[in-house]
Amino acid sequence: MGQLNVLVNDQIVEEVLPRIEAVDPRIKATHVGAVLSAELEGNAEATRKMDALLAAAEVYAGMRIPARLLERAPHLKWLQVTQAGVDKVLLDKEFRQSPVVLSNVGGIHSFAPAEMAIHSCLAWVKGTVECARQKEERLWKPFSPGVLRGRTMGIVGYGNIGQKVARVAKAFGMWVIATRKSATKQGRARYADLILPQAELGRLLADSDFVVLATPLTPATYHLLGAAEFRLMKKDALLVNVSRGPVVDEAALAEALREKRIGGAALDVFEQEPLPRESPLWDLPNLLYSPHIAGYIAAYPSLVQDLFVRNLERYVKGERLLTQVNKKRGY
Repeated sequence: MGQLNVLVNDQIVEEVLPRIEAVDPRIKATHVGAVLSAELEGNAEATRKMDALLAAAEVYAGMRIPARLLERAPHLKWLQVTQAGVDKVLLDKEFRQSPVVLSNVGGIHSFAPAEMAIHSCLAWVKGTVECARQKEERLWKPFSPGVLRGRTMGIVGYGNIGQKVARVAKAFGMWVIATRKSATKQGRARYADLILPQAELGRLLADSDFVVLATPLTPATYHLLGAAEFRLMKKDALLVNVSRGPVVDEAALAEALREKRIGGAALDVFEQEPLPRESPLWDLPNLLYSPHIAGYIAAYPSLVQDLFVRNLERYVKGERLLTQVNKKRGY
């Protein structure tokens, strides 16, 4: 085997190149962040340089994926996406059907979105927004906050994030229900009192005080929750989305919140990001907002770098990659 050309960018910074090349003497690693940025700005010379690099590339790793990747990288064998979501990559039918191996970083920081989900539930039930309002207006109006103990936590998607949400919910004394795509019948799990097949989503929605979305975005989960699903939920239920924006029909959610069909929503992700200034969601008092920050942690780049190096070690040995994605399933 000849030289193994590896292109990296984004979280896999230039300082990591020696670690990458130390995996195997055949590896030639190149950081393409600056070239890719210049290409995206319309620099023709950068495009020519990127074409030449991609033409010889066997491995590409990064969050930003060059346009027409397969056309420009005919020798590509492995694409490492440095985020959990791969829905945008899999929109490309040619890529889905190609033999190129796809991996993501699912699970390396799942504790962070899980913490955000629990935080949202606590902020909602403890009246954090009301306390902030009182402070702003210099008011002293005591009220009785709610509790999580004894309430029902519904989790849509019992994967890395969902299981961590469930574990903390049980520590608070909650009853936990979850849907799992692989489930064919009702069952239990270590931190879930009831596991339901995806077909029984309606039961979860009807029984839950809090509904946390922790499912990947696939064709099957696009607009998984819409007007019909919101009508099934409790009038005082809180919807929390730390998965992907398009899992929720935002127009239907805005209407459900405006008409108070459900208690409220806490959204970290949106169908269009940044959230357009004209979105009706901005004006809803029963919406908790965060700008897609649930997974942003200071240690994220180093976690990504460590995972990529471990995966590269497996790749050169011909072993299955960690966090390898099933392109047909979408996760």
